[in-house]
Amino acid sequence: MALTIPAQVERDAVPADDDGWELEASVLEPDRFAAIFDRYFGQVHSYVARRLGSDVADDLAAETFLIAFRQRARFDRRTGVVRAWLYGIATNLIRRHRRDEVRAWRTAAKLPLPVPAAAHEDRVAAQMTAQGASRELAAALAKLNAKDREVLLLVALGQLTYDEVAAALGIAYGTVCSRLSRARRVVRAAVTNPAEDPA
Repeated sequence: MALTIPAQVERDAVPADDDGWELEASVLEPDRFAAIFDRYFGQVHSYVARRLGSDVADDLAAETFLIAFRQRARFDRRTGVVRAWLYGIATNLIRRHRRDEVRAWRTAAKLPLPVPAAAHEDRVAAQMTAQGASRELAAALAKLNAKDREVLLLVALGQLTYDEVAAALGIAYGTVCSRLSRARRVVRAAVTNPAEDPA
């Protein structure tokens, strides 16, 4: 599945209000949390798998929902979006594995993988995983500041909106924009001028 790094991800028909009510109701009726799990587990699992690999994804996705279940009473539907809250938990868990993630990107940067002969946007969209990324893209991701990389991957892999990324990471909307802009510059330079970015 090809991925893109859109200028802004449009909100899908995500029933944010329904999610908040469902999560709130699950405090008194724990079985109702299953609806949140069913709706978002696949998305969170896919995001973690693309960042850290499928071996780790099962455990971290499950841990994300265990933490969410335990902390569901703390969620305030008036100020938060359930999807962003879940991605925030997953991102915090991924931070524990950051060295493994960077090591995987660096390893991928050394592999003799072909770079697609297409437009810049198509090259950036080509599988942003350590196993399938181009050498140049993998090297750029490995060199990115960790905070910039988190924002980029939440947008590109998680398909979160800028508002959702801000909520997930607990940062301002403007900070999301500036981090994403820096990350895009690094990735664009690496993919457009691979000879200038030694592996």
